[in-house]
Amino acid sequence: MSPSGPAGQWLAGLCPRCEKGRLFAGPVRLRDRCEECGLDFQQFNVGDGPAAFLILIVGAILVIGALVVDAAYEPAWWVHLVWLPIGAALTLGGLRLAKAWLLGAEYRNAAHEGRLVK
Repeated sequence: MSPSGPAGQWLAGLCPRCEKGRLFAGPVRLRDRCEECGLDFQQFNVGDGPAAFLILIVGAILVIGALVVDAAYEPAWWVHLVWLPIGAALTLGGLRLAKAWLLGAEYRNAAHEGRLVK
């Protein structure tokens, strides 16, 4: 059973057209095409936008979290190593969500590169 609506598709990483095929071939690598309906995912320009934006968000969350924990508990330096797996999980999860959202938005809005008409 596939989740209904665009948000459910993004969270599940499903094809925006058929809602059955998977978007991802790996943790964050998009497939070339949907295995169910054949939609070519390479026609969409997901690019590095989600990654660049996500770096700022995850970085802010980690720095604020580390400062709050340090101010409140004054732990040993090695306790702050916990921020490494938290940062990796937030980055991977956020990148999957952002790529799925951007690809779905491009599909729904029929977005294409700008072209000059002669």
